[in-house]
Order: sequence, then structure tokens, then C-alpha cells
Amino acid sequence: MNKPIRTLSLFCGLLFLVLLGNATYLQYFKADSLSESSLNRRVIEASFARERGAILVDGEPVARSVKSDDRYKWQRRYPQGPLYAHETGWFSFFSQSGIERSKNSILSGDDEQLFIPRLADLLSSGEPKGGSVELTLDAAAQRAAYDGLQALGDGIQGSVVAIEPATGRILAMVSLPSYDPNRLASHDLSKVSAADRQLEDRKDQPKLNRAIRTTLPPGSTFKLVTAAAAIENGLYDAESMVPAGAGYQLPQSSSVVHNSTGRACNPERITLKYALEWSCNTTFAKIAVELGNEKMKKMAEAFGFNDTALTDLGGQVESVYPTLDQPQTGLSGFGQSDVRATPLQMAMVAAGIANSGVLMTPHLVDELRSPNFDSLDKTDPTTYRRAISAATARQLTDMMVGVVEQGTAGSAAIPGIRVAAKTGTAQTGRDDISNYAWFTSFAPADDPQVAVAVMIQNSQRSNDEISGGGLAGPIAKAVMEAVIGQ
Repeated sequence: MNKPIRTLSLFCGLLFLVLLGNATYLQYFKADSLSESSLNRRVIEASFARERGAILVDGEPVARSVKSDDRYKWQRRYPQGPLYAHETGWFSFFSQSGIERSKNSILSGDDEQLFIPRLADLLSSGEPKGGSVELTLDAAAQRAAYDGLQALGDGIQGSVVAIEPATGRILAMVSLPSYDPNRLASHDLSKVSAADRQLEDRKDQPKLNRAIRTTLPPGSTFKLVTAAAAIENGLYDAESMVPAGAGYQLPQSSSVVHNSTGRACNPERITLKYALEWSCNTTFAKIAVELGNEKMKKMAEAFGFNDTALTDLGGQVESVYPTLDQPQTGLSGFGQSDVRATPLQMAMVAAGIANSGVLMTPHLVDELRSPNFDSLDKTDPTTYRRAISAATARQLTDMMVGVVEQGTAGSAAIPGIRVAAKTGTAQTGRDDISNYAWFTSFAPADDPQVAVAVMIQNSQRSNDEISGGGLAGPIAKAVMEAVIGQ
């Protein structure tokens, strides 16, 4: 055998070994991950041929499968469409999102926990079915949040998140604008492509879940974190006299901080409680400078900044408290500078205070069930971390009640119920971009059942008309009332 033939034989032999190795790798080592992938077309084809499990809220389906008269056999339906779109997501031949994606193995019936039901179906020649997913959402709270945002009018961009403080259960999660997932789940693939392009081309990003994916300066709602840091570090307590005044020139800077609540903050010394009630920027800028960036950052991170906690719904981004110089640390004291938060994060801040300083891990999935509705897995409440001491939490709660009863958050007052709250308006510094309105609260203050954060990113109003108490407060009130049954 001459040299060229030997070389070609060796090359072919090597190529055969490479192909054999790749086939072994794919069929043995990667088999499970490939078969479980929500993007695997063969898996998707198989999923369309069986009844996919339901996604439930208060026991009622917000996503379900119905029989279809085309080759796919089953059609996914979303009975309330936009109301739950950012939680359910959609299930289509092209892609999946939301719970449809994160819990695909249960819904499709392929999860290992469904082995016995699948085996029973096989032995009885029955049609295989997917399991169901029960969400933690409260239907009344979700509707109150959605309707409250919609009532602000066309062009609204915003979000509402409500949490049960003692457990971390997410009771409401709404983002506007929303979209109709039914259009993305059609079996007419050309219509699905057209609908998806239309949504992607919109500047207001209806597919974006602002509750967990949009970070904005939280404005004066962040004063809760600053006040917590001041108390935890022994700098001040609720009744301490703290610096205030009509203006405060930031250190190492020519910039001057002003207040937006008239002359209420003009005295040179006021109590910390009063400063929170009337949202005195000058006070909290000075406190942040006194504490320094390291202590401010440590407290922000204790409440969940620079981290993510939600695992059963993909896409959460980190809320950010960065390393800052002295003047920027001053601005961070009232939620400006480069501090950025999601609505979920600010709901977690309120929930942590409400739960005696203990932050619970937020979760959206309550229970996984078999096709026969047997429980497969129930989410147990877990502690995320202790943010502050119980004593500090009590002081902050009393201060937040004062914000409702004597200060800027009167729009959230509920007759016969003690409500704790904090307003916020974050300035963008630009005439072409609206200021951001924030509101965070919990109720009842002495037995917290719900903590809420409302963020209004764009309300189509002039900056003079935008305030947390005016725009966001009534929405938070409606959500709290829906949960506590008022």
C-alpha cells in the first residue's frame, strides 16, 4: 500500500472515530438535556400531540390546552390573555417563555416526577397528559393591579408587585403594556411570526416584564433603606434630631440638593420620623454622606440589591447599588445617582420591614401536580436573609405609618386599617422623559398580609403632575384592599 492510500485510510479511520465519539456523546451524555430542551423541535412536536397541563390561579386555569382539528391535536389557550401574560408566557412551535418555559417538563408530562403516571397511561393505553402548575397569585389582587394601571390611560408603562411578607408568595405581578399570548400560540405559524414581529417592533416593549426586568432609580422609596442603615448603625433612631434644611450642597461638588415638599423640611433640625413623613431629600442626602458608601451598600445588599432571588420565573435582573464617591453617595440616600431597582426589589424592601426584618425568598410557583391532581411538590417558604433587626423593623413600621397618617402617602389610607407606606418620585433630569413615580407599602401594619410596590415609568403626563402618592398610591391601596378583603 503506497503512502497516499495509507494517509487517506488513516484520515478516514480518524474521521470514523470522531463521528462515533460524537454520536456516543449526543446519544448518551447529552440525551437527557437535549430531550428536555424546550427548543427541541421533536420535543415540541410531541408536546403538541398530547394534552399539556394547565397553569392555575386560585384553582382556575389561566393557561390550558383544548382539542384542535389540525395536525397538532392540541391548541394552547390563555382565557384571560394579557392579565397573566408575563407570568404564563406563551407556548408555541417557535419558542416558549414564562412559566410555560421554566416548568415545561411538568406541563408537557416529561418530568421524572411523572414517571408513574406515564407508566400507568402506557399500561392502560391511555393518552399521556401533562401535569399542572398552581401559581401563588391572588386573582383579586392581580385584577386590582392590572385595572389600576390601566385606569391611568393610554400609553401607560408601569408595574405592580405584591408579596405576602411572611412567606414570600407573590400575590400580584403586573406589567403594562401587556400582550395577548394567544396570538403567539396559534398553529398558523405565519400569523405567529407576524404577531411576534409586531410586538418586537413596538417602542413600549409589551413583552418586557417590567416587574423583574426593568431597573429605574427608586427615588424616595429608597429612603427606607437609608433610614434602616442609620438605625442599624446606631447613627440615629426614629426620634433623633437629624439635619435638614431647604438646601444641601453635596461635598466635593457644586450641586445643591433641594426638597420637593414645600417648606416642611426647611428647619435645620427635625426628627428622623418627620423627615421620612415629609420625604426630606436634604436629610437623607446628609445621612448617606455620614454613613458612607460602604455602609449604604451593605444595607442595600441586605435587602437584596446586587443579587437575584426569584428562581421559578426566568429573566430577573439585579437591582443595583454600586460603589460611589461621596457626592454620589449623598444622592443615593434618596434613591438617585446610579441606584436602580426593579418593582420586585422594592416590594421585597417593604416585605422585609413588614416581616420583622426577615426577607423571605420570593416565589411564584405554589405547587406542582400530576395529571390526577396529586401533589408532586409544594413550595415551602424559605428565608432569604435577615435584612435588619426586629427592633429596627418596628421603628421603620411606625415611621411608615406616620407617612400615611401625617405625611405624603395619605392616598393609601384604608379606613379602620393601619397602613405603612413610602412615596417616591425619581427625577430623570430630562424634559423628553417623564419622571418615575414609585410607591411601596404594606398592610395591616400590625399584622402584615401584603406588601406592595408600584412603579409608573411613563404616564403620558407632565413632570409637574407626576408623584408617587398621586399616581401610584391609589393602585397600591386597591391591591392591599383586594388582599385583606376590604
